[in-house]
Amino acid sequence: MFAVIKAGGKQYRVAEDQVLKVEGVEGEPGTIVQIGEVIMLGGDQPQLGNPTISGASVAAEIIEHGRGPKVIAFKKRRRKNSRRKRGHRQDFVLIRISEILTNGAKPSKGPKPKPAPKAKTPKEDDAEAKAE
Repeated sequence: MFAVIKAGGKQYRVAEDQVLKVEGVEGEPGTIVQIGEVIMLGGDQPQLGNPTISGASVAAEIIEHGRGPKVIAFKKRRRKNSRRKRGHRQDFVLIRISEILTNGAKPSKGPKPKPAPKAKTPKEDDAEAKAE
C-alpha cells in the first residue's frame, strides 16, 4: 500500500519504512508526527481525494533536521561592473514513514530504537593502541 502526501508545498509518494527528505514538518528528532494531507491511497482499491481523503493520515518518525547543499545565485550584467552573488541552503527534515492510517486511526507504532553500538574486537583494540 502506498500514499501520496502533501508536505511543505510538494507531493510525495510514500510507502511504509521509506526514508525521505521533506520540508515544512515540525518536531524534535525521535518523535512521531502525523501528516494529515493525504491526496491518494493506492493498493488493491485506490482512493482519490477531493482534494484530500478525510480520515486518512500518515505517521512518520522524525530522524533528524538538516540543511541541503549550497546553491549560488550569481547575476552579472556585462560591461556594467555589476555583479551579485547570493548563497542559499534549504532546510529539510529527514523522516521515516512508520504507518499509513485510514478511518481516523491513531499511530500505534512508536519510534524505532537506535541500534546498539558494535562491540570492538580484540584485533581492533590492538590496532588502535599501535596507532597511538
